[in-house]
Amino acid sequence: MTAVPPSCQILDGKALAQKMQGELKQEIAQLVAQGHRSPGLAVLMVGDNPASAVYVRNKEKACEKLGMVSFGKHFPVDTDQETLTAAIASLNEDERVDGILVQLPLPDHLDAVKLLHTIDPGKDVDGLHPVNLGHLVRGEDGLRSCTPAGVMALLAEYDLELTGKNAVVLGRSILVGKPLALMLLEKNCTVTIAHSRTQNLADITRQADILVAAIGKPEFVTADMVKPGAIVVDVGINRLELGEGKSKLVGDVDFAGVAPMASYLTPVPGGIGPMTVTLLLANTVASYRQRLGL
Repeated sequence: MTAVPPSCQILDGKALAQKMQGELKQEIAQLVAQGHRSPGLAVLMVGDNPASAVYVRNKEKACEKLGMVSFGKHFPVDTDQETLTAAIASLNEDERVDGILVQLPLPDHLDAVKLLHTIDPGKDVDGLHPVNLGHLVRGEDGLRSCTPAGVMALLAEYDLELTGKNAVVLGRSILVGKPLALMLLEKNCTVTIAHSRTQNLADITRQADILVAAIGKPEFVTADMVKPGAIVVDVGINRLELGEGKSKLVGDVDFAGVAPMASYLTPVPGGIGPMTVTLLLANTVASYRQRLGL
């Protein structure tokens, strides 16, 4: 990782993820010792997208490490909508399964939104069902989208004051941008959502006390877009090809350029990525507790 000036503190998602997973492991062990079954997570994957395969494997390994049961289902690339709908319906009814997640992206012939709507909202550990998004809009308890919830958990771990701060979220996806804007609003931030059509973008981002980049463009956010002393959260994960078969992972933020400007900054890798998986596991345990009345 690039050296960071003393004026900038790294928001270490990897360390917090390990701490939270340790606590979840202990919690599960205690519940199992009391005679309860282990929590169960089902991840559905279609096709052989290499990045998806890595994510799914990491989720299944994390489950195993914590004492959770993994009900992974891997389908060939030509699987039809009806087969997947039936698989989700079966998992909805399975008493051993507390969380269901459909690994995105799906092959083009499948309707991802319809499949997500098929998941029982109580088992929707990705927090993407309209019922759970509705709870978020209303500020009610419910399963929350993992990546934005991971961002909020990381900000809370470092005891960062959010009330009254100007927050700018770059990106308006239903996965990250929109739910994160609502979560920041809930913590009394004044929130602006910016996107590919936003005019005078740098003028807007330079107003941000908290700047979140979630647009999927490598090293898009540069030093001249950042207010001195801002908290900068990088949600992006992009693979840059370096030639000769080599590549490296970078975020949506130019880390080396922005570090001298920021007071806090998340690295890539080791920032928000580990938090996303951890919140998925935490959501599964929350769903498990609710379903068993614990």
